[in-house]
Amino acid sequence: MADKRGSRSRQRRENERRQAAKAERAGGWRLWLKRLLVWTGVIALLGAFALGCAVFFAARSMPGFTTLMGSQNGQTIVVRARDGSEIVQLGPSYGQWLTWNQIPRSMKNAMVATEDRRFYYHIGVDPIGLARAVYIWATGSKRLQATSTITQQLARNLFLNSNRTVDRKLREAVLSMALEAKFSKEQILELYLNKVYFGGGAYGIDSASRKFFSHPATHLSNAEAAIIAGMVKAPSRFSPTADVDAAVGRANVVLGLMRDQGMISAEEASVDPSTVHLKDEEGQNSVRYFTDWALPQLDLLVPDGNTEPIEVWTTIDLGMQKAATAAIDNNVPKGAQGALVSMDSDGAILAMVGGTDYVKTNYNRATEAMRQPGSAWKLFVYLAALEAGYKPDDKVKDEPVTIDGWSPHNDGGYAGEIDVRSAFAYSKNTVAAQLGNEVGFGAVASMARRFGITTPISTYPSMVLGTNEVRVLDMTRAFAEVSAKGQSLEPYGIVKVTTAQGRVLYQHQAQASSPLVPDYVAAGITDLLQTAVNTGTGRAAQIGRPVAGKTGTTNSNKDGWFLGFSSGITTGVWMGRDDAKPVGGLWGGTSPARAFSEYMKFAVKDRPVENFETQVKLPDWQLKPDDEQLQGDPQDYYFIDDKGNLVPPPGPDEPRGNLYPPDATEPSRRPEPGGQPNSGPPPAAASDDFLRRATGGAGPRDQVPRRAMPPVPARNAPPQQPYQQ
Repeated sequence: MADKRGSRSRQRRENERRQAAKAERAGGWRLWLKRLLVWTGVIALLGAFALGCAVFFAARSMPGFTTLMGSQNGQTIVVRARDGSEIVQLGPSYGQWLTWNQIPRSMKNAMVATEDRRFYYHIGVDPIGLARAVYIWATGSKRLQATSTITQQLARNLFLNSNRTVDRKLREAVLSMALEAKFSKEQILELYLNKVYFGGGAYGIDSASRKFFSHPATHLSNAEAAIIAGMVKAPSRFSPTADVDAAVGRANVVLGLMRDQGMISAEEASVDPSTVHLKDEEGQNSVRYFTDWALPQLDLLVPDGNTEPIEVWTTIDLGMQKAATAAIDNNVPKGAQGALVSMDSDGAILAMVGGTDYVKTNYNRATEAMRQPGSAWKLFVYLAALEAGYKPDDKVKDEPVTIDGWSPHNDGGYAGEIDVRSAFAYSKNTVAAQLGNEVGFGAVASMARRFGITTPISTYPSMVLGTNEVRVLDMTRAFAEVSAKGQSLEPYGIVKVTTAQGRVLYQHQAQASSPLVPDYVAAGITDLLQTAVNTGTGRAAQIGRPVAGKTGTTNSNKDGWFLGFSSGITTGVWMGRDDAKPVGGLWGGTSPARAFSEYMKFAVKDRPVENFETQVKLPDWQLKPDDEQLQGDPQDYYFIDDKGNLVPPPGPDEPRGNLYPPDATEPSRRPEPGGQPNSGPPPAAASDDFLRRATGGAGPRDQVPRRAMPPVPARNAPPQQPYQQ
């Protein structure tokens, strides 16, 4: 009996212990839950307090409504042509500010229905909208999308950037609530509708209405308001000027949202495309190539920190630009591209076409593309030859020639002995190769650099036929400098920059020019260029008045060029494919020359006819008898040591060391009788063997006539076989 009582007592105690342990565990869980709730509440209160402080201080430091009205998101640039007419307006356009009462109700409703249906009920951020987005994401297949209220979008536009970072979203939320704390809903929506971006540089509904519909936003219809509201999501995709169907489709979605929210009736909830009258925009097709080239120069011309609206007065002539565009469009071969640059006698760009369609591709082939110029490069070969002493009437031999393993050939055989003028006019490749070899390929490259070629230049023999790549703008500049009688020019496109009130920020000043070649060289090359148009490969470029120019065609008709000048205007034309594939029938003397002629007939019509100065008046030093008759054997010439001092030549048994003949391109350092150096350029102050080494030749050729170059043993330079005209 006692055992049973003891057993029950032990069982009771065990039960009590278990219940106590259970109660203790339950109390511990409740304790931790209670603690968690308490701490959560404390943290929430602290967070709310911190958020309230942040909102308070943000609202307190936020600019007033009037200040925000006047703030802009960028600089407006009005570009004007040569005659002062407006070409294009770039940057933001704000239109007129519309107050709350001036904004059509349909516009307010369309924007609220599309962007923020709970706009009138939230505090700047919309927790319900965010919760709904999370629920849709958690229960469906749609990805989680952040929701931005109208107030948040305004805060981002006014104060922040569009970076998708947590920090930026937190600041955006604080600023949104600060906006709501400082301004009324009407003020916030007024700011938003006057500042939201609609594409094409249009900020605000009035600017958008004027841009797309040609009338103020105060006259917007329901359909037009829906189109504008629908563009906020993706301005480039839903712009009516880019895709009318996409814009109308998006507008129907907006009207459907307005109907669902009771803002319009079912009958008003659709857009008839025939009732949407869009503004006719003049094509900015080709002139944008020019503005894309000219306007980046404003970074150097206009003082830093200037953000006020400016007007840029340019050199472009709209009549010539239109004629240039038509000349390219009318003559460019199918599937090819074309470029044109036209320059006045002072370097002002009168017209620039960088391609056949700016909308399809804004790649500027006039200023950026690097293409082989073909025989147009012979300008520099013959300039170097004329400077070295050749004259247009001098005889040369058009015959097969091999230079360092490279053998150029002509189209149509060889003419034998002809003059320099004819060799240039008919673009004889073998003659150009011989001249380049004689004067030195380095001298040809130096001449090209002198005339403004900025691209890399190799000095392989084939370079004389235009295998180096160049830009249309650079080649046009070179021909313009020939037109300017050998004086340097600097191409420019901006005449002046002013503020909207007329204050001058920049004024173009004429650059001091310098002679690039002597007058007789400029006259001689002009003679050659004029003959090339009158009787040579450029006959299609004739315009009924004196024209000087040169054709260029590269291997397999990949590039066609014509560059020339008349009456103070120089124009360069290039045609070819962007992928450098052959273009059937493309020669410099065909489509490019015809485009040049078509354009230039318009460009020079109001200018007086100018005849070229082609009479070559040689300097005195070239009119003297051969120097060997006056001065004796070339071996008696003085030499210079490695310090530049004049020293007598060493004897036949003395080592020469670091002694070199004077540079024949510099004024003579050899004393004339009486100990004074003469004033004019000297004859060649070196042996034939030295000249051949200096200019790229090899091996002794003492008995070779000066202008008839025989085959030369090949060097290690890679052979090239281009055919150029």
